[in-house]
Amino acid sequence: MAITTVFCDIGGVLLTNGWDHDSRRLAVERFGLDPQEFAQRHDATMADFDCGRMTLDRYLDATVFHAPRPFSRDDFKAFMFAQSRPYTESLAVVRRLADSGRYLMATVNNESRELNDYRIAQFRLRELFSLFFSSCYLGVRKPDAAIYRLALDVTQRAPGECLFVDDREPNVEPARALGMTVIHYTGADQLARELERAGVTV
Repeated sequence: MAITTVFCDIGGVLLTNGWDHDSRRLAVERFGLDPQEFAQRHDATMADFDCGRMTLDRYLDATVFHAPRPFSRDDFKAFMFAQSRPYTESLAVVRRLADSGRYLMATVNNESRELNDYRIAQFRLRELFSLFFSSCYLGVRKPDAAIYRLALDVTQRAPGECLFVDDREPNVEPARALGMTVIHYTGADQLARELERAGVTV
């Protein structure tokens, strides 16, 4: 069955991760937070934050501003947003796919709402993708198989005509189990080769 639909992760493939372990470590260093306390508070709120059940302000109340700080909420938010940077080479590969008009292009990604909305707008991802199956919109996140089933149900695509790209092996396993072609992303050149191998014209 020919591929008609490409589902792609955002963080780790097209952009840096929005708020991952490395970004949080830098925040701890930059703002002088207690690393153990911050990690515990983050872990307790992460699922709700990623799945759209907690706003950014509520997340910051729970993880950072539960105590007086010598910096402002706006300073901390600006730091969070500044962690997002483009991977220009992989964006170019995906842009060629989108420009071809041959494929339905969509994301399947884990992200909190405010960061997700910022990244879509800042990096003009609407030019590349028609649909965004983001954890903050759907209330479920990878690697839960439910997010992949939702993507298939909404697009009305059979798994065999779909390809999914992600930089984390645990996230590609459920897509593979459903019958999708998967690419475990390691770099832009590898992505282009694997797409061609799957019959997806780049």
